[in-house]
Amino acid sequence: MKNGVKRIKNFLNLFGPAIVVFLLIILLFKFVLLVSFVPTSSMENTIARDSIILSTRIHKSINRGDIIVFWLEEENKILIKRVVGIAGDKIEICDDKVYINGKKLKSDIYGITKYIDEPGIAEEPLELGKDEYFCLGDNRPVSYDSRYEEVGSVHRSEIIGKVWIRIWPLTK
Repeated sequence: MKNGVKRIKNFLNLFGPAIVVFLLIILLFKFVLLVSFVPTSSMENTIARDSIILSTRIHKSINRGDIIVFWLEEENKILIKRVVGIAGDKIEICDDKVYINGKKLKSDIYGITKYIDEPGIAEEPLELGKDEYFCLGDNRPVSYDSRYEEVGSVHRSEIIGKVWIRIWPLTK
């Protein structure tokens, strides 16, 4: 009996810290962090195609300009887009420009210089409800985003992460 207890103690002394660290990492990625792959060029030049990003699952607030990861249930996939409209905003896209509450969005703040060729559902003024966000890709001509009826405004409950950092490729 003493021999068995001694073996268990030796095992725990040797591998215990590694097991604890392993369990903490699992919990961290289950409840706090989210790793996502960016398969399209819709967020270029901010996030390049085939990048891997790290997002926080815990976020107190979502603000205009934040990049979020959200679940598109109808298509069973995640999208990564920039928040341009928040609850209560009136969004309209006309003449290739985004207007928020009647004022032109200064897209160059985010380094966005590409035009919008398809205004979609924002061709007419669209008012966002409580806990709703209007999201666009930075590479607007190729982005599948809130302009499209299938995506529409993003409800807070659909947001699964707020992009924190790009972890791959290491060169950027």
